[in-house]
Amino acid sequence: MDYQYLAHAQTIDNYTLSSLMDDYGNDVWNYAYFLTKSTEQADELSQEVFIRAYSGIAHFRGECSLKTWLLTITRNTTFTYRKSRFFRSSLWGETLPIHTEQVNTSRGEMKPEKYVHPSAEAEAISREHVHEIWDIIMALPDKFRELLLLHLKYELTTGEIADMLGISAGTVKSRLSRAKAKVRKQWEERSE
Repeated sequence: MDYQYLAHAQTIDNYTLSSLMDDYGNDVWNYAYFLTKSTEQADELSQEVFIRAYSGIAHFRGECSLKTWLLTITRNTTFTYRKSRFFRSSLWGETLPIHTEQVNTSRGEMKPEKYVHPSAEAEAISREHVHEIWDIIMALPDKFRELLLLHLKYELTTGEIADMLGISAGTVKSRLSRAKAKVRKQWEERSE
């Protein structure tokens, strides 16, 4: 669905909201989960994000993509939630494993040129490697982990990430480079 007209919209109808949820619901939920590491909190936050998008569509100016706008709302909503009394009394910080299915569906794996199906063993090894890499990424400090997630999973540009996080594009590039180097180093150490 083409959402270009939303840059000038004052309201969203139920059909458009439903389409937004269908198109971007997984991205919003996954990002909320990444920030909270809790399925329950991700569920609550995702609902809140779409409520805020519904009531605040007049604030969407079209200067960024709709996905970037929704992810920004997700981030801001999560940080507001973290400051709340309920959040401080909840079980924040519990690390849940990343499900391989979520990681594999979000990563655009290239198909072999001849469309040869890999063996079950090769597929299992590949999935395990992806899982291990995402484990390394999830163990990084927040400032590196968040950048890698936005860049690799959500495929945001350096400029979009910079705008979303309120930092310069140069800082984004530098942190991405350092984050990738940290992942590469830890991967090599695990592989030895």
